[in-house]
Amino acid sequence: MRLADTLRFARDAAAGYPMRTTLSVLAMSIGVAAVVILTALGDGARRYVVGQFSSIGTNLVIVLPGRSGTGGFNPANAITTTPRDLTIDDAGALRRAPAVSRVAPLTVGTSEISFGGRLREIMVAGATSEFIPIRNFELAQGSGLPEEDWNRGSPVAVIGAKIREELFGNEPAVGKLIRVGDRRLRVVGVLKSVGQGLGMDTDELVIVPVSLAQAMFNSNTLFRILVEARSREAIPDAKEQAMEILKQRHRGEEDVTVITQDAILATFDKLLGALTMGVAGIAAISLAVAGILVMNVMLVAVTQRTGEIGLLKALGATARTIRLAFLAEAAMLSTVGAVVGYLLGQLGAFGLRQAFPVFPAYPPDWAVIAGLSTALLTGLLFGVMPARRAARLDPVQALMKH
Repeated sequence: MRLADTLRFARDAAAGYPMRTTLSVLAMSIGVAAVVILTALGDGARRYVVGQFSSIGTNLVIVLPGRSGTGGFNPANAITTTPRDLTIDDAGALRRAPAVSRVAPLTVGTSEISFGGRLREIMVAGATSEFIPIRNFELAQGSGLPEEDWNRGSPVAVIGAKIREELFGNEPAVGKLIRVGDRRLRVVGVLKSVGQGLGMDTDELVIVPVSLAQAMFNSNTLFRILVEARSREAIPDAKEQAMEILKQRHRGEEDVTVITQDAILATFDKLLGALTMGVAGIAAISLAVAGILVMNVMLVAVTQRTGEIGLLKALGATARTIRLAFLAEAAMLSTVGAVVGYLLGQLGAFGLRQAFPVFPAYPPDWAVIAGLSTALLTGLLFGVMPARRAARLDPVQALMKH
């Protein structure tokens, strides 16, 4: 038998039992579709988180007050050493670090904003002119906070898109006087609408000079200091230098925590990467189940086609030819199942992207290749036993049974 004859034999055999063939193809396609959709979900989650962190700002180093201690609570330390708060002067000192390009002190609180009789609660971020570029925010109108002495605090504000819409409607907001808490401030800029990001909704944010915010909230401490390293390569140096400067300022105590965006990203990346692999493994189990179904179908086929096998052997077909014919049928079922499953999986991933546009649910290439090749291998692997059984049949016995 030539290869074309073997394939024709396999095709006719599969077409002869449409119900059985359909069930085999369906089982295999469900397995492959599960791998494609679930890995698209896992990888989509990973890409979404990475994208969200990247949108916070590039080359970012964040300084938090207090030490993230791992040694547990020590009562002696609690009495003798109280962590020093971060101040505007601490943030100013970080500007002299060679690896640092920008520094933005940040204090956060809630207050009320009012204009023309309209009143609502808002989140206030006390920062400096460098906060907007560090955080990659864009302005829709006006300008950012003025470049001035950080301790001065001009009575100005940059407002979020939603606040502009609610307070001013279609009127221009820049230049108008608003009241935030008990302060009268002039609007100098409006942020572009970006929606909910990690940590804060910028559309409902009001940015004011840091010292003004501290006066409003009656506090001289900072919530965070955002530091931008000169380049991606300079991030470790910026972290080290920031730590050293603050240690000197705080009498030799390491009472701050410095985290880098890269470190957070790497942790999430690893975590969600492992999740994707785990989910792919679970989906692969359905491929093994599909393979067993293919084997059962092929074993039934051997029993049903005993006479046909006997006739082929009587006409001189070798055991190898019979084995190849059955393996070709198993491969055909698996291939069709894998292709149908791949198309169904891509359709499912497309549906996910339509339902959740922010979620980049694209199946990773490795998962698609692994899913398709596992389906083919499984089909062939589980097709070996029925093929060997068919090849071992005695032609005389087979023809007598028939």
